[in-house]
Amino acid sequence: QVQLVESGGGLVQAGGSLRLSCAASGRTLSSYAMFMGWFRQAPGKEREFVAAIGWSGGSTYYADSVKGRFTISRDNAKSTVYLQMYSLKPEDTAVYYCAAGPGHGSYYNWGQGTQVTVSS
Repeated sequence: QVQLVESGGGLVQAGGSLRLSCAASGRTLSSYAMFMGWFRQAPGKEREFVAAIGWSGGSTYYADSVKGRFTISRDNAKSTVYLQMYSLKPEDTAVYYCAAGPGHGSYYNWGQGTQVTVSS
């Protein structure tokens, strides 16, 4: 098991920025957290993929809705993945979840989530 703890959420005005962090701990991260990703779930909607990153940071994936505005990165020495969010929109309001797994699309460990609210 890999434990994931998100932080950095909050209330921001449209056009503002936030940086989310996800600290991982537990089993060998190079195996169980080869890929780490961010997902979000808005009220009344299904959880959706936001961004993901491979172990070396060379492979990154983004949802079309956040491309050019969000940047995912990771610091393996700190066992932490980040999501830098710029030009936030009200439609970015959601609970953001961190996930980890052996491959992109294979996420077996999830954090508890952090609320991001963007006011218009």
